[in-house]
Amino acid sequence: MISPRHFALIPAAGVGARMGAQCPKQYLPLAGKPMLLHVLDTFAASSAIAHVYVVVSADDGYIDDALAAAPQLAGRVTVLREGGPTRHRSVLNGLQAIRAQAADDDWVLVHDAARPGLTPDLVARLMAAVRDDPVGGLLALPVVDTLKRSDAEGRAEATVPRERLWAAQTPQMFRYALLRRALEQAVEVTDEASAVEALGMRPKLVEGGPRNFKITLAHDVALAELYLKGQA
Repeated sequence: MISPRHFALIPAAGVGARMGAQCPKQYLPLAGKPMLLHVLDTFAASSAIAHVYVVVSADDGYIDDALAAAPQLAGRVTVLREGGPTRHRSVLNGLQAIRAQAADDDWVLVHDAARPGLTPDLVARLMAAVRDDPVGGLLALPVVDTLKRSDAEGRAEATVPRERLWAAQTPQMFRYALLRRALEQAVEVTDEASAVEALGMRPKLVEGGPRNFKITLAHDVALAELYLKGQA
């Protein structure tokens, strides 16, 4: 019996409009190299990952130069110019593009290009926790802050109980066939786990880490650099 393989799929077709930068945020310099390369290096360095696929837009003018400056990724990363207008569409397009390489039971780890703080230990933790799970799972953090629901005027109208609430992270790890079916049937989702949940399944939550946060706004870059340089 052939053991399932593990593939990494990185949707990187976004433009990062909220960053207000001159280039898509995944290519912003961060601790000495483009943000996206931190992600690709983490997955490519793992012997448990059979291959890494990065999904970019058809007119991406940055990816070739970024990879040319990273010879360590040669043979480990394949660029798929199949990016769509949303993360949902980019991931689904990527899955369709690797149909010939991935078996139905192979695992796919989908990870945000804007989470450069991912570590090999977090990847290994997720894989170990989910490898025998019938559904799949994702990294996430238990919510520790007090949560408020606001009214239309931006005033707190209720405190939301935080028990059993988690903040979703990535990677999100599911079998190829299940993930593709979930995304094909979903109308529009913000992450893969919610598409699987819509099928009536319950993905496993695996505790991630605070450094694995998503860079969204300009001030996030400074914090990410502190983590990557080991100063936080």
